[in-house]
Amino acid sequence: MNKGKLIVFSAPSGSGKTTIVKHLLGQEDLNLEFSISAASRAPRGEEVHGKDYYFISLEEFKKHIKAEDFLEWEEVYRDNFYGTLKSEIERIWALGKNVIFDIDVAGGLRIKHKFPEQTLAVFVKPPSVDELKRRLKERSTESEDKINMRIAKASVELATAPQFDVIIKNYDLPVALEEAHQLVKEFVSK
Repeated sequence: MNKGKLIVFSAPSGSGKTTIVKHLLGQEDLNLEFSISAASRAPRGEEVHGKDYYFISLEEFKKHIKAEDFLEWEEVYRDNFYGTLKSEIERIWALGKNVIFDIDVAGGLRIKHKFPEQTLAVFVKPPSVDELKRRLKERSTESEDKINMRIAKASVELATAPQFDVIIKNYDLPVALEEAHQLVKEFVSK
């Protein structure tokens, strides 16, 4: 596993990383393909298996861990695992594309440590924790308890920002989108 570039976007839930990644995927000059993560949870809202995530059972996820099929994985919440299958990266590189990730902070840093030269690790910083909470509530996809868990986790995640190559402050979405595009364009053209 040593072919294309890896572009990691990580941030607390509600920071805007998914919006930024979707925008970048639409930029043909970047030659990007989305790395679909595996998740042991059920789909939320209109999420689709094989497009948003590979939704697999907890038991199946644990079998993949034992078989060392993951590039990285994390138990994000109790019995709620997320990870990147090695086969997903190989699939994208076989297409001759660069891999873009929308993953949690711990997973993003693991990829950066495994492939330091090939990886651009970007942390998306939200305007404030209050704004994060507002955005999560606006989604209407999770219970108040889940939102509170995400907000508690956000403080820990925000402390990891300096470990990333670049921090994009998502205070103004059009500015953040342009900054992300320029960063990735420069990185993939090296």
